[in-house]
Amino acid sequence: MSITEHKITVDSLEWFYRQVKPVGRSDLLPVLLLHGLPSQSYSWRNIMPGLAQQGTMAIAPDWIGYGFSSKPEKRDFAYTPSAYITALNNFIEAIELERFSLVVQGFLGSVGLQYALRNPDKITNIIILNTPISSTAKLPWKIQQMGLPLAGEMMTQDPLLVDRTLEGGSRYVIKDQDLDIYRKPFLKTSAAGRSLLATIRNLQLTTAMAEIESGFKEWQKPILIQWGKTDPWLTLDMAEKFANSVPDAQIVGLNDVAHYPQEHHHEVILQDLLPFVRRS
Repeated sequence: MSITEHKITVDSLEWFYRQVKPVGRSDLLPVLLLHGLPSQSYSWRNIMPGLAQQGTMAIAPDWIGYGFSSKPEKRDFAYTPSAYITALNNFIEAIELERFSLVVQGFLGSVGLQYALRNPDKITNIIILNTPISSTAKLPWKIQQMGLPLAGEMMTQDPLLVDRTLEGGSRYVIKDQDLDIYRKPFLKTSAAGRSLLATIRNLQLTTAMAEIESGFKEWQKPILIQWGKTDPWLTLDMAEKFANSVPDAQIVGLNDVAHYPQEHHHEVILQDLLPFVRRS
């Protein structure tokens, strides 16, 4: 099977997304995978074939401002959670996803959780990989400094920030051929850096965490939390407290796995993810 690449324009915003079709005939519901900062849908390249093999269609978009999707200026797109939620909702409607499993990871993955709380009828279940889910979550200094006045404008124009952030968060070396794809948007246009800068400055993490903490206490659908235990930015304790506060959640701690689990540890993730999404 192969991962295919697509583009669709929705309300003047061009979304780039990767997709795999199920192998054989299947009545399993699709899976939508959302990446974090400063990544792109390419991070799901090793997860998507496993889903397809079991008969699950999988779709992974690049967020607006990231990867190969549109990178509008701030005057045209606010880069706030509300702007992202609206854009995501419009994308989901445009590709005609009616009900699906939602997989989120990282900073920006939290926006996917906010979307779920506001659109519960769309969601059958949720898988959370190392995503901020608590008021104790803070933007790591490695990412915070990209939003600083003056310094941020310079830092976000450096393509190597991708290497430093992804490898620093995952605590493993990423192959050069993979880094080439992550760097490409930053090498192609300065708009990639401006989008990252705008996102960091408008993430509204405190407000988002308050919505997530309170909203999921009433959430009745299954949640699987797969958590890299050595994440330098988000603690296992945070994930455990969240799991205990949610009616139907299970947590799986991943040994020797850090902030970007899907980057190096797809096999261990798929062991629990595949049967979980089949439940829907």
